[in-house]
Amino acid sequence: MAPNTLSAALLIARKDLAIEFRTRTAFFSAAVFALLGIVIFYFAWDPTAVAPMDLAPGVLWGIFTFSGLLGLQRSFGIEQADRAIDALLGAPISRESIYLGKAIANLVFVAAVQVIAIPAVQLFYGVPLLEHAAVLALIALLSAIGLVAVGTLFSAMAVNTKLAEMLLPVLSLPFFVPIVIPAAQATARLLAGRPAAESVGWLKLLLAFDIVFVVACTLAFPFTIEE
Repeated sequence: MAPNTLSAALLIARKDLAIEFRTRTAFFSAAVFALLGIVIFYFAWDPTAVAPMDLAPGVLWGIFTFSGLLGLQRSFGIEQADRAIDALLGAPISRESIYLGKAIANLVFVAAVQVIAIPAVQLFYGVPLLEHAAVLALIALLSAIGLVAVGTLFSAMAVNTKLAEMLLPVLSLPFFVPIVIPAAQATARLLAGRPAAESVGWLKLLLAFDIVFVVACTLAFPFTIEE
């Protein structure tokens, strides 16, 4: 009996996470990239020109975007060498299950990088990010969902090209902008000490983009991959 869409997606996500747990190459690369980016911005920063409250949100979500790309790039690449993707395509599961499974694994990957990046930004820039942990966790989750929804689709499109490493950022980054801007704006309001209610509008915008991206990318995925 063929598994349903969600069960198949969870199996694929478990498989991808098991592979990453054994190798840890993509996670360590993304984590080191995030930390290096935070440190480089810190030493290039002039605190007399830009206040840490103004700089930290842009650094956090900019680094989050580019480090996330490292994980998204390996999403379908891990199966490319041995053509393991052919086994997935031949399995009695829907194409949507493959997309959702990859997206779930990518979401866990991106969230793990955020767990490292957010405390690092607080440590270096002295901003009270963890004092707003609940709201910040919601912002991080919503932004991660939007990023992996788009990035997983474009990873599948780019993996069979000769310039996959360059094509994925070119395709994905324009669609990341509507995710990063609300996340940075909501975070900036939190750090400025404004009421959490002032961030609600940005959170609603993030949620709206997430819904659009998840639905559109799930429906589009079967047309982007061939047997």
